[in-house]
Amino acid sequence: MSDLPATVSELVRWAETLAAIARTGMGFTESLYERERYEEVLKVAADIRSRFDDGHMEEVFVSEWMRSVGSGVAGYVTPKVAVGAVVGNEHGQILLVQRSDSLVWLYPTGWADVGYSLSEVVVKEVEEETGIHCEPLQVMSIVDGLRMGFTKVPMHMVVFHCRATGGAINRHPLETADAGWFDFDDLPTPMPGANWWLPGAQAAIQGTEQFTTSFEMPRQPMWRGDATS
Repeated sequence: MSDLPATVSELVRWAETLAAIARTGMGFTESLYERERYEEVLKVAADIRSRFDDGHMEEVFVSEWMRSVGSGVAGYVTPKVAVGAVVGNEHGQILLVQRSDSLVWLYPTGWADVGYSLSEVVVKEVEEETGIHCEPLQVMSIVDGLRMGFTKVPMHMVVFHCRATGGAINRHPLETADAGWFDFDDLPTPMPGANWWLPGAQAAIQGTEQFTTSFEMPRQPMWRGDATS
């Protein structure tokens, strides 16, 4: 399920979790002593985190994390939220985009925008990235990006099953290198991570089997359990 070795994926997740705990603590405490201790935790987290980027990014991570520290509720660190859209058409095909940054193929995705519901973001992102109009039908899955190993920042993604209702392929000039409709027996490559989302996407679009919303079950034990269980 992960594009990173399990040990690296877990260490990145632990570093980000430590940083979030420290930043949240700094947002709520009024004790100078506690703030100093939380800053030390941030430095340890940054030391771990930097080993899987350029190797000497400790000060950069600490600086970025410190800038994001708020006060009270605003200081409570939570994962970013993204949405994904598994869109099918009347021919049983799936809508895919090729990301400009990585050139990998995936369903349309985007960050959740303030002022929009998640279903509205889905409709907006699909049209912006592909030119296709769609109607959200159901939530397919809720995914922890760090746990799955396909993101290096704390992120939860809500993936919707959608039905195309109109429009024509017109890819975004900056975000997508290509876009199109594909049969499930003739999919483009590379498409990393498809083993965990593609079977459900085909079942939802083609109605080949009963489809239910998926999510990661709690690990046993929750903190140290297998990240892919």
